[in-house]
Amino acid sequence: MAQLLIVFHSRTGGSRQMAEAAARAAEDEIEVLLKTAADAQPDDLLRADGYIFCAPENLAAIAGVMKEFFDRCYYPVLGRIEGRPYAQMVCAGSDGGNAARQTARIATGWRLREVQPPLIVCTHAQTPEEILAEKTIPEDQLALCRDLGAAIGAGLAMGVF
Repeated sequence: MAQLLIVFHSRTGGSRQMAEAAARAAEDEIEVLLKTAADAQPDDLLRADGYIFCAPENLAAIAGVMKEFFDRCYYPVLGRIEGRPYAQMVCAGSDGGNAARQTARIATGWRLREVQPPLIVCTHAQTPEEILAEKTIPEDQLALCRDLGAAIGAGLAMGVF
């Protein structure tokens, strides 16, 4: 059975909700391994057939814990996961584009194949209080996360990717 690895980081709950929604939808089709960026290891990447990376954008960049995951795992899997499909989700306060570009550059270095454009969920958090507050992702946005997870899961299950 194909395996999807979903790696996420979340300090205020938004990215966690997004990753969990995608995982629940994909579980109908394939095996899903949902791991925090702090816990994910190179072996997890090597065992998986495809990936979803989900992180918040912090200060116009991917969150540090997610960047550390990529730093820690990059060279141990380089040249060993080429061609595998990936998608990404970003939880952003306003834009999210730079975090998506950073993740895409890392995925390009791994020679992964983007199978869906980045899904960016904007919380519109702009003040320190809003940014640091626990997030609740609206149902219509979680539905998009489920759609992404279901699509990746179905593609892996059917061998499309």
